[in-house]
Amino acid sequence: MKKIQQQLLTGERALFMGRDLDIYDCVFDDGESPLKESRNIRVTGSIFRWKYPLWYAKDIEVKDCTLFNMARAGIWYTENLKMTDTTIEAPKTFRRVKGLELTNVDMVNAEETLWSCSDVKINNVSAHGDYLAMNCSDMEIDNLRLVGNYSFDGVKNAVIRNSRLLSKDAFWNTDNVTVYDSFISGEYLGWNAKNLTLINCTIESLQGMCYIDNLVMKNCKLINTTLAFEYSTVEADITSHIDSVINPTSGTITAESIGELILEKDKIDPEKTIIKVKN
Repeated sequence: MKKIQQQLLTGERALFMGRDLDIYDCVFDDGESPLKESRNIRVTGSIFRWKYPLWYAKDIEVKDCTLFNMARAGIWYTENLKMTDTTIEAPKTFRRVKGLELTNVDMVNAEETLWSCSDVKINNVSAHGDYLAMNCSDMEIDNLRLVGNYSFDGVKNAVIRNSRLLSKDAFWNTDNVTVYDSFISGEYLGWNAKNLTLINCTIESLQGMCYIDNLVMKNCKLINTTLAFEYSTVEADITSHIDSVINPTSGTITAESIGELILEKDKIDPEKTIIKVKN
């Protein structure tokens, strides 16, 4: 591989169609699309200061790098990218990326980031911004720390573990998502989802888990959660008190206790839902 070290690279398409490059301690500045259409590139200890750094690229490794605010819309239509130990200040960073691995990455302005990506692996990542991971598929996530609303809208086939999600309207319109051992806080959790499974989770939500087709909850706690399960088909094993439940469509709900149970016969058939209260 050709080595490029400690260079200030400026101008549009500075390394356009680069092949087999090992880039160390460089700064990409004042020029769009510096690594567009590149192949087999390693970038280490470098800085991106301008827009669209890695579009239509393939087989890329990024390590110990920084993408500043103006490196926005940075990585689109790219395939097979591994990023580690990197800070991203820019929004809209990943779009339509296939084969993406993020490890030890901080996304401090993750607005509209990670859209329509597939085959995604995330490990030890923090993100702050709305609309994270819209319309992604085939995701494996471990230790994600998210502050941002409307996350995971339209996601299909995802497994999330050991994460902390502070996110209003999370998991809307999803299909086949499973969350293990995580904390989720946010209003209107999971509306219009299909096959949403929550295992060993703690959840705080206003009108959470409504309009869901096949909601499964195992060994979960619901704290400060009101008007839950409206128009959902649900199998829920709740190990705590539930403040209120309203009009589930069918299934079984087990809880320590329920503060208010609302079953309106003109809206649902109460006989289709079994309620088991331990205390």
